[in-house]
Amino acid sequence: MEHELDAILQWWSDHTQDPLNGGFYGKIDGHNQLVPSSDKGVILNTRILWTFSAAARLTGQSKFQSIAQRAYDYLCNHFIDTLHGGLYWMLNHTGDPIDRKKQIYAQSFAIYGMSEYFLLTKEQKALNIALDLFQLIEKHSYDTKYGGYLEAFTQEWQLIDDLRLSDKDANEVKTMNTHLHILEAYTNLYRAAPNEQINQALRKLISCHIDKFIDAETGHLKLFFDEQWTSKSDAISYGHDIECSWLLLEAAEVLGDTALIDAVKKITLKMAEATLHEGRKADGSVIYEKDGAHYDLEKHWWVQAEAVVGFYNAYQMTNDTTYLNAAIDCWAFIKSYIIDKDKKEWHWSIREDGSVNKEEDKAGPWKAPYHNGRMCMEIIHRISSLNQNLK
Repeated sequence: MEHELDAILQWWSDHTQDPLNGGFYGKIDGHNQLVPSSDKGVILNTRILWTFSAAARLTGQSKFQSIAQRAYDYLCNHFIDTLHGGLYWMLNHTGDPIDRKKQIYAQSFAIYGMSEYFLLTKEQKALNIALDLFQLIEKHSYDTKYGGYLEAFTQEWQLIDDLRLSDKDANEVKTMNTHLHILEAYTNLYRAAPNEQINQALRKLISCHIDKFIDAETGHLKLFFDEQWTSKSDAISYGHDIECSWLLLEAAEVLGDTALIDAVKKITLKMAEATLHEGRKADGSVIYEKDGAHYDLEKHWWVQAEAVVGFYNAYQMTNDTTYLNAAIDCWAFIKSYIIDKDKKEWHWSIREDGSVNKEEDKAGPWKAPYHNGRMCMEIIHRISSLNQNLK
């Protein structure tokens, strides 16, 4: 895992820095061709900030911290809306905003990255940005009538008609995906600046996941809702199920509430079990999703990364080696098929017929070193902690 983390981050360091316009290029396609004039998305840049900050904090290597600082500086100088607060969705390749909407998903990743950069550097400005974003989300996005968070706003923080993160999503006001990443952002913010307001917001988010998103009978997440929490989709996202299973437990653990941790463990173990038995294939991989009777059997890079962590987390909860073997088998699948052995980094996915999907990006608005880098760091940390306990 240490070797793979270094390989991933070296690829991003070598190939994505934009020396002409600053920050990072917006796209390297699936054939490893740089597209220097591509637009620059906030998700890519905030995920780079989090990943390299976390890697520098884990390893102590200055080469990672320098990339984290580059991401931090670019976000501060180009993405932050100094007039209305929050971060823009998209810039052109020269750094000018071309889509100024405030997607709550994006504000969450900015909190995630800024709080991690603060934990690395103790840069107070970074923490202040994260705390300001927390207040903006609570002020504009939190639904005081029905609970939960609304999806997206204009630059001036007015609700907009098209709430979707991407064309693949349903246009609904509340989604599992956004809530999951608010959860991870608030978890990290509480690490950086524990206070009662963040504590209560994080508790409400945990309850929201348990009461609204997680189907207690099946162990699957419900994905899309209207304002009053009427479910609008029957689709199952195996990658999000297994990702949520460990992020939800992490959120409970950072609060240090033993009763809450015990309650969350029971729920998240059911989620991991559902993924193990329904989403996992004989080759160790985890498929993308199920919608009605249709299965999408593509094996996406991020789903495999989250499965390794989620299965290992379930093993830590239970000492059941079935989960340990599932994590090891998924890692073996990643090494055999997902990692680009010639160019490094990871392919987007493996199609149902076994071919490599090169039509999607190697780096782009939705492809960053976050899922695979975090997988490496989580496993390194968990095994290191185990070894310390054994000693």
